[in-house]
Amino acid sequence: MAIPVTVFTGFLGAGKTSIILSLLPQLPKDYRVVLLKNEFGEIEVDSQLAKQSNLTAVSEILNGCMCCVLIGQMKSALLEILEKFRPDRIIIESSGSAFPATLAFQIRELERETARALALDAIVTVIDAENFTGYEDTSVTARMQAQYTDVLLINKWEHVTERALDDVLEHLNTLNELTPKIRCAGRSVDPALIFGIDSKLFHDDGPPPPATTTTEGVVAQHHDEVETVTLLRGASAPAAHVHTDACSHPHPHPQDPTAVPCDADAPLPPLDEPSLSAALSQLSKECVYRVKGFIRFSSAGPHAAEEEQQQQILNWAFGRWELVSVPSSLEGTGEFVRLTVMGERGEVRRYAKKLAEALGAEVA
Repeated sequence: MAIPVTVFTGFLGAGKTSIILSLLPQLPKDYRVVLLKNEFGEIEVDSQLAKQSNLTAVSEILNGCMCCVLIGQMKSALLEILEKFRPDRIIIESSGSAFPATLAFQIRELERETARALALDAIVTVIDAENFTGYEDTSVTARMQAQYTDVLLINKWEHVTERALDDVLEHLNTLNELTPKIRCAGRSVDPALIFGIDSKLFHDDGPPPPATTTTEGVVAQHHDEVETVTLLRGASAPAAHVHTDACSHPHPHPQDPTAVPCDADAPLPPLDEPSLSAALSQLSKECVYRVKGFIRFSSAGPHAAEEEQQQQILNWAFGRWELVSVPSSLEGTGEFVRLTVMGERGEVRRYAKKLAEALGAEVA
């Protein structure tokens, strides 16, 4: 019997991980699920959350999008999961910039190569009702995700007015009138609504794929939509930093002839929840889509080194953010800040620099 594969797509910050994790407690205790996750940046974030769930295993592909830059890695990962775990279901969570068609084609190829040991069950697209009408106008990826899918899950609809929700549904109906549209219930959905669909999308005998999924121009636009920037603040302060107007954060760049060294003993800005909140408030919802990573708040006396507190996962999306504590058994490095900032190419970097300055971090 074929192992069903469910693919979750949706633009950055739509809430894919939260919905996937909400599905798991609703499944039978002996139902084995493996999650294959694609992170756009280089930091394993959501897999740390997933390891706290009742998943059989979590596999992660980092540093690119497996529908294009990392094409082929998904097939290799699926074959490894098939051989090692033989689960009851595989869930793929794509990056926020993935084209669903390309992922589906790879799975259809594996269906033939494995004599249907694997089978595409459904492509599920999560829609951020609060922000979709904004980025749908500028993102070819968001439109593609809404057009080529078996189910549209409407997430975060409780944050918008009925009129705004009607606008979102009107946009979606224009893109994809016949596909079912299901409202999530507090970031959750009934598994019966999205499992067992047996997708007919992209079958060999079905309609040909849209030309825009493979043209060089659209692929280039897809690559150009999102830029990522990594921020780091180590467990100990660097010995020197470069002068800025705020003159408060480490940024050693000796190769920069315009850099003006400051007092090496100048204190780093405090790293606590109020300072984090103030730093995040500077970000633009239009230019910055996601901030994900690890934060470890510091506490120190005037003559003491920073003392480590429990590591937490920061998840910021379009102005809303939350912190989730990481059990000590799953904690990663001792860094106080390790974040990936994702947003509009050409704009996100300047906001990332502002955030780094406010947090006493460096742009890696």
